[in-house]
Amino acid sequence: MAAVLTLLLGGALAGCGLVVPADPDGTLDRVRGGELRVGLSPEPGLVEIDDDEASGALVDIAEDFARSIDADPRWTVRGEESLVAMLEDGRLDVAIGGFTERTPWADRVGVSRPYPGVPGSDGRPLVVLVPLGENALLSELERFLDREVGS
Repeated sequence: MAAVLTLLLGGALAGCGLVVPADPDGTLDRVRGGELRVGLSPEPGLVEIDDDEASGALVDIAEDFARSIDADPRWTVRGEESLVAMLEDGRLDVAIGGFTERTPWADRVGVSRPYPGVPGSDGRPLVVLVPLGENALLSELERFLDREVGS
């Protein structure tokens, strides 16, 4: 019964021109085929910065995600609080680092499902941060992460 209701509701919304999930600011549409602005918070083994070169497991994952949506990543290195502020005011599309499901920023930004399978995380369930409400971007990112690192 729930599946039938979901199909009916989805059809009704599509008939009204609404797409679910949606990005109020159009982030996924903007970055597809363009530039994905990624904030980096250094974390040993996950995000490392050496001579302006970014490396680490999360950097590799972000590069692969960008490639999956035909985007070029552009890196910004800052502390967590600065990255959150940049997500809030639209200067970043995604932020990665040692963020876990217990992040204190969950009331200010969108947070992905936790992923304990990220190499170098030592089993800690890591999350990715996105601008609050950009649900199409978050859904696309989570589908990618489900395929790449599992849930």
